[in-house]
Amino acid sequence: MAYETIKYEVKDNVLTLTLHRPDKLNAFTGQMMFEMIDAFDKADADDDVRAIVVTGEGRAFCAGADLSAGAKTFDYAAREDRPEKANTPVMANGDIDWSHESVRDGGGRLTLRIFESMKPVIGAINGPAVGVGVTMQLPMDIRLASENAKFGFVFARRGIVPEACSSYFLPRVVGISQALEWTYTGRVFGAEEALKGGLVRSIHKPEELLPAAYEIAREIVDNTAAVSVSLTRQMLWRMLGADHPMEAHKIDSRAIYARGASADAKEGVMSFLEKRPANYPCKVSKDMPSFYPWWQERKYS
Repeated sequence: MAYETIKYEVKDNVLTLTLHRPDKLNAFTGQMMFEMIDAFDKADADDDVRAIVVTGEGRAFCAGADLSAGAKTFDYAAREDRPEKANTPVMANGDIDWSHESVRDGGGRLTLRIFESMKPVIGAINGPAVGVGVTMQLPMDIRLASENAKFGFVFARRGIVPEACSSYFLPRVVGISQALEWTYTGRVFGAEEALKGGLVRSIHKPEELLPAAYEIAREIVDNTAAVSVSLTRQMLWRMLGADHPMEAHKIDSRAIYARGASADAKEGVMSFLEKRPANYPCKVSKDMPSFYPWWQERKYS
């Protein structure tokens, strides 16, 4: 797929994904959704990609949904430019078939794909990020903000509701009370409040934001085993919904057993004992343990 709304650049094992509609403050479109999903597919398949940094071109991260369709912006059935939303079936009782693919929220399609990522994801939030511009960040693993960043869960002020699976992600990231305050009021707030509320890890001068994100990425790339990081990412995110620690014990045990017999574990121990940098041989593309994935695929139905 040729990208028009994002930039995909890999350097030294770090992928930089840049939202690239600077004249529109990187406003989110259906095309951007499909391109970003494709980019995460491409990154997962590429062993040269060890970490992903997501940022925005120009002065904004993402201004939210593109509102150029006016009153029809969120009335997808009335929009000719969203063919994936067309022809939603109506059941015999006259109600919409709510389980149909065309009903699905585009932001949710993207955040679910980020959630599934096999590579760690770092958000470098360089400017305003509202609506889907902030909810798309929630399944990213670490978020850093520029001093110029602003955030807003503005949905109630547009007559809609939070999307992009944010009713799942946001309370888990910042806690239920903070999540409710931000979504009830829909107000826009600055980087300091985002830091205090737990939405971002740290605040940086604009020119220092990407270097700080790359520093974290390099710490991962230079010092860790790729398969271990991929497993760890899925273990921690998926255990957020576990109903008992025994579920974590099951997966921890399988992962430790499988990884302990791997060439990576041998290299990790010997490089430590020999006081030299490790050179981990296992690849995410072919060396994930046989019990992976351990979850059932969830479908929209």
